[in-house]
Amino acid sequence: MDKKHIFDEPKNVKRLLVSFYAILVILVSIDFFIPKHPHFAWEEWPQFFAVYGFVACVLLVLVSKYVLRPLVKRKEDYYD
Repeated sequence: MDKKHIFDEPKNVKRLLVSFYAILVILVSIDFFIPKHPHFAWEEWPQFFAVYGFVACVLLVLVSKYVLRPLVKRKEDYYD
């Protein structure tokens, strides 16, 4: 007998996604009303830090996959 978990029900997954998207919309809309005190001109752009963080995360994944992985990867028969 398998134990049912909370996310086995599709309606619970849908509720979670709807709540995540609602929080996202609220946070994005709040950002337009918070006064900013930028040091550089590009920090005044709307959603600059969200875009910066997303691009940095994508670049980190790509660099680790295509640059660092070949440096530390062992051959499949290394331990044979």
